[in-house]
Amino acid sequence: MESMKMKLFAAVVVMLMAVAAVSNVAAQEAPAPAPGPASAASVYVPAALISLISLSFGLLF
Repeated sequence: MESMKMKLFAAVVVMLMAVAAVSNVAAQEAPAPAPGPASAASVYVPAALISLISLSFGLLF
């Protein structure tokens, strides 16, 4: 059981690193104009995703 949890944890860490790398490359491709003050919603989506992942790990362990 512990081995399965460690494999799941490693898979999630690798997935998060891959998502961060892809978003970093996508952000560097074309310089975009400065966002308006109403576009702060894009910040909340990754924060919500990380919160859900951390809650799921809390339930698993």
